This record gives sequence, structure tokens and C-alpha cells, in this order.
Amino acid sequence: MKALAINSSPRKDKGNTSLILNPFLEGLREAGVDVELYYTSDLLIKPCKGDFSCWSKPGGRCGQEDDMTWLDSKIRDADILILASPVYCDGVTGPMKTLMDRTVTQIMPVLEIRDNHTRHPLQKNVKKSKIVLVSNCGFWERDNFDPLIMHIQAYCKNANAEFAGALLRPHGEALRSMLDMGMPIKDVLDAAKEAGRQLATTGKISADTLNAVSRDLLPRDMYLQVANASLSDFLDKSRAGQ
Repeated sequence: MKALAINSSPRKDKGNTSLILNPFLEGLREAGVDVELYYTSDLLIKPCKGDFSCWSKPGGRCGQEDDMTWLDSKIRDADILILASPVYCDGVTGPMKTLMDRTVTQIMPVLEIRDNHTRHPLQKNVKKSKIVLVSNCGFWERDNFDPLIMHIQAYCKNANAEFAGALLRPHGEALRSMLDMGMPIKDVLDAAKEAGRQLATTGKISADTLNAVSRDLLPRDMYLQVANASLSDFLDKSRAGQ
């Protein structure tokens, strides 16, 4: 089984998104899944031109020469596709959206009725995959992920893929701070790892496991105090460095 993970955090493995993504990938690997991880910050992916010239080529192939030339084939061959992104303006980051747009090559230039809805069938060399969302948000409430989840679920329907769940980490900055202070929150990371094992062995992630990843770390009022103090310290250091 092959899993392909794309992390669109500009902070790459130093970002809060990676705190949840990395143990999830570790759980997949321990269960025998072949995992590859790429960062959009390391890739050159140009915006889709929207001319649909890719549909005129057998199997669908974009005429632009960039890193999607080789990444596209890996996405097509993945049994599990993990889209990891912090919440930016209520959605994925710009580079992740650009990557998703470029997967238009993987559908055919005809329409069909699927689940009582007009959709495109997949190209013959594209696997029907499971898609997992991994996301982090600086706001405290979990409902800040709702627009993003709806987008990924819609993307899955149009890509004829199975939405296999979302590992969500609200008030993500608190997770990093509490880890740095040695506070007892290892259960959150263990749950992310367990989610990988469950997906690999059963094809599903339990609701209890996903809820454990997203559990409240501290009361909202306390988080506001901690977050604002951290932001103030960041701004002071930035101004001092100007």
C-alpha cells in the first residue's frame, strides 16, 4: 500500500501542522505502508492555465513543465493521499489549492451521473484513493475547520475518492508550547499515530481517535492570554530586528 503526503505549511517540518502529520505518517509506516512526504515549499507548481489542453492528450497530461510533471503520477498511484495544510483564510494554503487545481488532468473530458450528481470519471490510470485531511488552526474553536472540511469532502466526491477523515488540531500553537514545557499531552500525538495504524489496518479511523487528536488542551480564556502574550513577544522581537 502506498501513501503520499503533501504538507503545504510554509514552515515545513517546523510548523504546527507537522506535529500531527508526522506521528500519523509514523503510524502508517509501522503498519507497513510505503509513505512519501513532500512539502509544497520545495516544489515548483505553476497555476492551472484553465485551457483544458491536458484533456486532449492520452491519459491527461499538463503541457506545463514543473514539479507536477512527476508528482502527478505519484498522486495517481497513491492508495492514500494525505493533504496537510494549516488553515489560511478559512481554507487550505495557496500552494495546496494550486496543487489541487492541477489534478484536473486526472479526470476525463466527459460527464457521468455518479451518486445522482454530474461528475467526471477518472482517467483509467488513476487509482480510487482514500484522502485524509490533516490541519492546524490558531483559533481555539474546532468549527473554524468547517469550510475547509467541506471543501476537501467536495474535492473527494469530484475525484471519486473516499474521504477517510480529518485530523484537526485547533489552538495548535498551544500544542507546541505545551510540548516545549513538557506538559502531559502525549496522548494527542499518540492518537495521531493510532489514526495512521487504524487507517492502514482497517481502512477507517475511529471517531474516538479523531476526537482525541482534536481534544481541548486548555480553556479558551486561558488560551487567549497565552496566545496574545506569545504574539506580543513575537512582535517585540520582530520590531527589534528591523
